Amino acid sequence: MDHSYSNTKPHQKGKHLTLNDRTTIQELHSKGYSNRAIARELNCSPSTVGYELKRGTVSLYRYKAVEGQSTYELHRSKCGRKSLFLRRHKFIDYVSHCFHNRGWSLDACVGYALAKGIFQKDQVVSTKTLYNYVDLGLMDIKNGDLPEKVKRNTKTRRARVNKRILGRSIDERSPRIESRKDFGHWECDLVLGHKTKD
Repeated sequence: MDHSYSNTKPHQKGKHLTLNDRTTIQELHSKGYSNRAIARELNCSPSTVGYELKRGTVSLYRYKAVEGQSTYELHRSKCGRKSLFLRRHKFIDYVSHCFHNRGWSLDACVGYALAKGIFQKDQVVSTKTLYNYVDLGLMDIKNGDLPEKVKRNTKTRRARVNKRILGRSIDERSPRIESRKDFGHWECDLVLGHKTKD
């Protein structure tokens, strides 16, 4: 299975297996290759091959690449942090109602709901998260509806460090000096020429 002139990109360590990698595992496993030999061919860990064989084994000792890929995609769809927007929809509807009907800010809605015990702590999202939902357009509140948010300039001011103050420029001198009648106003060239040395 060694290819001298292979134009396919080899599998990188630390990356997830693709369907092509799983097809290679299926082919080599059916020929009786060991996990270590398959791992060497795919440039991955032998334990990765072992886990993949468990994931995609349909019947006794029979591995299918398509079955392994579908199991991988199912597991992958369940991983990662889930958004609280759909799970906390009652609180978000309450915030929207208070904002439009009572004229409260988003922070006041969160604080009132917690202080009065209308919602428990695990049923509420933070004020920052509510503002993020507004930015993403998930709520019926727009940035234009938030007067303070539109007014504020959130850009940080940058103070220039190490700005050199070298004094006044020679261009700002008085035109009287050009007559050269006053003593002490000198003008000379202090650069030593490279070719003429003068």
